[in-house]
Parts: sequence; structure tokens; C-alpha cells
Amino acid sequence: MGPGSRISHLTMCKGISLLKMEDKALIGSLNWITGFPANDMSFFASEEDRRPELTVCSEAAITNRHIIDCTNSVRVGKFAILGGSRCQVLTHSIDLYRCRQASKPIVIGEYCFVGTGSILLGGCVLPDYSVLGANSVLNKAYTDNYFLYAGNPARPVKALPPDMGYFQRSTGFVR
Repeated sequence: MGPGSRISHLTMCKGISLLKMEDKALIGSLNWITGFPANDMSFFASEEDRRPELTVCSEAAITNRHIIDCTNSVRVGKFAILGGSRCQVLTHSIDLYRCRQASKPIVIGEYCFVGTGSILLGGCVLPDYSVLGANSVLNKAYTDNYFLYAGNPARPVKALPPDMGYFQRSTGFVR
């Protein structure tokens, strides 16, 4: 844990190899952070590079009452916020073609905002300086910065100006 980082009360974390919190990172209350341990080969045996870990970068925040599955790695970039409540970050599911458990990492880029009730699925990337609208389902890796992504499935719906205040702030906390 970096200087000034903190985890609020009633957050549960189990089954992951690493929880890394950089300077002034925040994990709020009542979050469930779980994973499938790397040394348990009863599932995911074919995924030798799987890393059950959560990284919350400098000044980033996970607010309250979210479910975060870290069966594979989850990264929340600098100044990003997993906002509202009831978001689900799910790195694993069943590969129906191969009839086995499968997992992929999830990346939330720098200065991103994830709206309340959103679902992020394994392999997705929310690019730097982007917003994911409330109740959206992000199921793929996007690369275009400065966009609002929204819907089910999420898609780019509006370009955002680089000079937005949210993208310019020097502290993670938004008043």
C-alpha cells in the first residue's frame, strides 16, 4: 500500500495473489474482491500466465458496493474511478466452445470514469480518458481515448473534449 492509500470498512478480499494500491488509492466500503488462487490448478490449468491480482494506481478509486472478480488481473489506472455502486468486474466465465473455465484481464485506463451499475467482462479495455455510461456492458477492448462508451454492449457514442475538467485534475478526489 502506497502512502495515503486506504481500504474502508467491510470490504472483503480473498483468493488473490496480490492487492497493490499505489499512492492515495482508495477502495471504499462493502466491496467484494475475490479471485481463484493461482496455485489451485483444478480450474484454469491451461492458463499458465493467469495472475489473480488487483492494482489500483495512484489517486484512483473504487467506491462502494462493487463486485470485483480478480481471477485474472484487474488494473484501475491513475485518477480513474469505478463510481456509483453495483458495478461488476468479471474476469472469468465459461468458454462454451472448449467447455472449460476461462479468464482474461481487465484494464480501466487512466482518468476513466465507470458509471454505476456497469458490467465489465474479461478481456475488455476502457481506454485512457474515457467514460463508461451507467448500466453499460463493456465486453471488448477499445483503443480510442476521449470517448463516452455506453450501452449493452457498450460502443463509442460521443467524443469527449480533452480539456474536460475531469481529465485535467491533479487530485483523485472529486468534490
